[in-house]
Amino acid sequence: MSHLEQLALGLRTGRGFRHKRDIASVLPRIAPGATTVPNGDDCAVLPDGHGGHLLFAIEGLMQDFVKAMPWFAGYSGVMVNLSDIAAMGGRALAVVDALWAAEEDTAGQLVAGMRDACERYGVPLVGGHTNLQSRSGQLAVAVMGRANRLISSFAAREGDRLLMAVDLRGTWQADRPFWNASTDAPPQRLRDDLALLPLLAEAGLCDAGKDISMAGVLGTLLMLLECSGVGARVDLAKLPRPHAAPSWLDDSGDAIASQLRWLSAFPSYGFVLSVREANAQAVMRRFEARGIACADIGTVVPGTRLDVQLGAECTPLWDLAEQPFIGAGAAPAPLGHAA
Repeated sequence: MSHLEQLALGLRTGRGFRHKRDIASVLPRIAPGATTVPNGDDCAVLPDGHGGHLLFAIEGLMQDFVKAMPWFAGYSGVMVNLSDIAAMGGRALAVVDALWAAEEDTAGQLVAGMRDACERYGVPLVGGHTNLQSRSGQLAVAVMGRANRLISSFAAREGDRLLMAVDLRGTWQADRPFWNASTDAPPQRLRDDLALLPLLAEAGLCDAGKDISMAGVLGTLLMLLECSGVGARVDLAKLPRPHAAPSWLDDSGDAIASQLRWLSAFPSYGFVLSVREANAQAVMRRFEARGIACADIGTVVPGTRLDVQLGAECTPLWDLAEQPFIGAGAAPAPLGHAA
């Protein structure tokens, strides 16, 4: 098996891809509703009555994560929702939560993490639900936001350039697949970096994209492609990566493990955008002006396949015609549902 085939297999069988594929069993069961976008986007969207859009995002945190890192789980619950709002061209308005714990210490750490994130990002925590009679810690966080113009998972077009924007000014969070560029960053920088996404949408520079989630950059791209009904080709060597990352040419066991970790990473600030070719340079310059790495990693093509290349080799990572990923579009005009 070649180096590239090992990477593709590692992604397909990894935890991030497996968990995202759970969505496919739920989407067809959700009834159609009067929403602006169908199932598969980062937020549910409703008209705000004034020409804009209300956005609703929610995230549930894995129990093992809550148990191992309760403060960071609380912080992340807010952070990832704010990223979902920004990914759709929005600005967050308020946060609520639902938490369960067996004792007050875990609950206190979860709340402290959420509160700290809300303070750093400048979004109020306005309420929630608490239960201290649970056998284990669990957490769900929801955020409401508003967008003047949308960035959507359903707007990628053939010929678009695929851009990956990621804040590399961070570090790995222990042995987890979390790239943390948030907890030690200046609060105003965090707020201004997220504000860049709605500014791009309002300037007419970008209308298609997603934030990089637990499925990593390529799993996130698969969701975008499935929603938009297109394929793509991505050059792995062009992906922005931490400076200490091993060369893509290194096919040793340790190097492949490191490469898979980055391909599966859940960055605190990361987006995949599908941008008209005429706008690609302008979008990259705006990220680079803020010290955020942004690179052209590939192109949107006709079809249903996501192909990845490394050097002279190219291999299919996934064919959506053969196997849906999250099942987007399985029901006609369905309710907008976070992915």
